[in-house]
Amino acid sequence: MKILFIINDAPYGSEKAYNALRIANQLGKEHKDAEVRIFLMADAAACAMANQTTPSGYYNIERMLKFSLNKGAKVKICGSCAEARGLKDLSLIPGAEISNMAELTQWVAESDKVLTF
Repeated sequence: MKILFIINDAPYGSEKAYNALRIANQLGKEHKDAEVRIFLMADAAACAMANQTTPSGYYNIERMLKFSLNKGAKVKICGSCAEARGLKDLSLIPGAEISNMAELTQWVAESDKVLTF
């Protein structure tokens, strides 16, 4: 089964990215046959930035995305969203890739389930 997560909100400030990644990571742990794909759009493009520092005891989106990648998830970032926010040339989490709307629409067409946050 192919499951696509489309995340639109910034990594911090709301818990949408956090909750999306909680579900994605639980799928990675419990359903190894599921192909998890994560597409970061709008302010969520910042979720894939490397070297995030959060207070002790606070969730860290970078670590959560790295866990997703280690469990085999694919992580793509909307290129025009990243560029509009000045993020396109900054350091990304290894394994996360800049992408485009054509690839997102392909992922949507191929997915059995699409969840948006």
